[in-house]
Amino acid sequence: MQSDEVEQEFGVPIPGRILPQEEWARTAVKRLPEAGPLDFGSIFGREAPLMLDLGCGNGRSTLLSALARPEVDHFAIDVLPVVIRYATRRGNQRGLANVRFAVKDAETFVARYVGDASANEVHLYHPQPYHDARQAHRRLVTPRFAVDVHRALKPGGLFVVQTDNPDYWAYMTRLIPHFFDFEEHPDLWPDSPQGRTRREIIALQRGLKVFRGVGRRRNAIDEGQALELARKLPAPTFRTRGPWCDLDRLERESP
Repeated sequence: MQSDEVEQEFGVPIPGRILPQEEWARTAVKRLPEAGPLDFGSIFGREAPLMLDLGCGNGRSTLLSALARPEVDHFAIDVLPVVIRYATRRGNQRGLANVRFAVKDAETFVARYVGDASANEVHLYHPQPYHDARQAHRRLVTPRFAVDVHRALKPGGLFVVQTDNPDYWAYMTRLIPHFFDFEEHPDLWPDSPQGRTRREIIALQRGLKVFRGVGRRRNAIDEGQALELARKLPAPTFRTRGPWCDLDRLERESP
């Protein structure tokens, strides 16, 4: 693909244009250190608001936000190296100095590599629901994960979540309000009505309902109180239903 061209997937443009090669950036974090937390100021070479994109996939949501908000730094991770390769290439080609991509699972990343009150926003789009009941223990959104996100956010920071799985959403809407002032966002995202993510685009094109919400950190709860609360809340042992198994497979076929 030549410079200044626009990429598309499922008929929807990927945010940004490919720049001449001399304007490309370097967005890959090849290896995370053995221990955290990360010094995001050193990573980006400046002090700026920080957005974390957990499970960024091929980078669409990160690119969208980074292009619209050059004053905000974006650190995006995914557990799959293949999708991070696509995301990194796209970030490089768009010259995004305010973006970094790394391979890491979200649970470990937030718990180990994000310091207290480090981020202004945490975005989590379509976490894997693990339809097989034997895999339910692998679900990301748990009471302990909510505590870690709460700890990682600055006072008043935002936790943005989205899923097309109604059973996961029912669990999220019971759990998240314990730690965040949470509001459902029933409408399409105005910055990307066709979908912020690849998964959202596929779901909308298939006529599935997409559930969205924004939580603001409840500052009156300290970490000790949050941990004590988490011990009393249920794990995500819900059972899933519907056409999402096929959709999960389709999403992963071509990043």
